[in-house]
Amino acid sequence: MMANFFSQFESPSYMGVPLIAIAIVLPWILFPTPSSRWINSRLITIQGWFINRFTNQLMLPLNMGGHKWALLLTSLMIFLFSINMLGLLPYTFTPTTQLSLNMGFAVPLWLATVIIGMRNQPTIALGHLLPEGTPIPLIPVLIIIETISLFIRPLAL
Repeated sequence: MMANFFSQFESPSYMGVPLIAIAIVLPWILFPTPSSRWINSRLITIQGWFINRFTNQLMLPLNMGGHKWALLLTSLMIFLFSINMLGLLPYTFTPTTQLSLNMGFAVPLWLATVIIGMRNQPTIALGHLLPEGTPIPLIPVLIIIETISLFIRPLAL
């Protein structure tokens, strides 16, 4: 039974060990390590195949400038996939249910895309704040509304 309404937001623990620590450390153990053997094991072969296929699918629709994000997005995807798979185990904790982890990933990536968009294409980025064909009296209100929606986007997504 819960002690109060806010105990649902506490990080669960098992035998005194916080489960979020286990869920965050365990995916790093699953990453392939280089070996001096000529023939890789089945696990390293499958991991390499998965990483190559995922990177190819991710980079296919992007131009060459977007390929610099491959390492970040691939490692983020593998991390999220592995901690969500850990959440399927009985009596375990899925860290992505906590808003702090989601916001910790969402805010920096969102801020990076906004800053890079403003730096590389400022007229197009600012053009999204005002729809085409807007009546003149509505322009100040729409700019404020679109700016607020831009800042709320990481929380909503």
